[in-house]
Amino acid sequence: MEETNTKKKKGLGIFEKYLTLWVLICIAAGIALGRIAPNVAIAIDSFSYYQVSIPIAICLFFMMYPIMVKIDFSEVVKAAKTPKPVGMTLFINWAIKPFTMFLIASFFLGVLFKGYLPGTEILLTGQEVELWRSYLAGAILLGIAPCTAMVLVWSYLARGNAGLTLVMVAINSLTMLFLYAPLGGLLLGIGAMPIPWQTMLLSVTIYVGLPLLAGYITRKKIIKSKGMKWFKEKFVHRLTPVSIMALLITLVLLFSLKGDVIVEYPLTIFWIAIPLFVQTILIFAVGYFVLSRFLKLDYRDAAPASMIGASNHFEVAIATATTLFGLGSGAALATVVGVLIEVPTMLLLVYICKKTCYLFPGCNLPWNQCENTVDESNN
Repeated sequence: MEETNTKKKKGLGIFEKYLTLWVLICIAAGIALGRIAPNVAIAIDSFSYYQVSIPIAICLFFMMYPIMVKIDFSEVVKAAKTPKPVGMTLFINWAIKPFTMFLIASFFLGVLFKGYLPGTEILLTGQEVELWRSYLAGAILLGIAPCTAMVLVWSYLARGNAGLTLVMVAINSLTMLFLYAPLGGLLLGIGAMPIPWQTMLLSVTIYVGLPLLAGYITRKKIIKSKGMKWFKEKFVHRLTPVSIMALLITLVLLFSLKGDVIVEYPLTIFWIAIPLFVQTILIFAVGYFVLSRFLKLDYRDAAPASMIGASNHFEVAIATATTLFGLGSGAALATVVGVLIEVPTMLLLVYICKKTCYLFPGCNLPWNQCENTVDESNN
């Protein structure tokens, strides 16, 4: 049994070690698919409901389901009684992130890169605006939409506390329903910003609700019929690669749908991506290296609590930008750029977490040992 466990951990480690390479291959494959067979990408894109892509939703279900199955729901109850990481992520998401996004995007797009973003566009309202202001609006919409689903994947890859992550996802989904519109109206200067209720509720249901329910039922039935040992050693082990494979397929789909934008507007994509990347790194650093250490959080709590603010709920941002400014607007383009840089950037943060876990209580070993220790605790 010990030899089997060693092989299992070694295999997973090798796969994760080269995950960046697989990601780059999938990004290239997605762009190539979108250029070589555009009709395929159009057909995939047509399967959507309230701005939620059904093919991507299916992939995200299979990304989430193996994670949900592993969750010990007694740990969720314990996590709900742990106020510090939950309070920290709420503070970052709603008191810091929207305003830093506004300031960073304003500086880069409105000052530093303004000369490279010339021109104007006509909004749905008939108002003519400078393009950089439209890009800024899209960046703001990303900044006020914290991630509520994909963070479960980032937490899983970083060996975070799955129970706590689930609690934070639930709380952030609720707070977004109430705070998204007021903050958007404040920062965009729009008096009555529409809320994409359908997109918000549908995405949370598909990305979180369905895999959570399926995972809970599966876990309960298998443990009852086969026992905990069989569940951990047989069933969970077979599910381990499913999340990452689904992530890679999702990348191919995303970049097949949006890859043409990269080819047609490479420099514009680059200028918009820089402030979004800087914002993501800054928010993560504030949460992970400053607030988490100040609050003396364990590593398994610090990693997901910091990453939930760094990532964005791009479906909601895209839906809002399309509703407010139009599908072909600069704001919608900026939200698409958020999609394109989301996964590679978050994988970088997962890597940083794993390499610096020794900075936190509960993970004071070199990473090659720490990884095995934390992995066992999750399973």
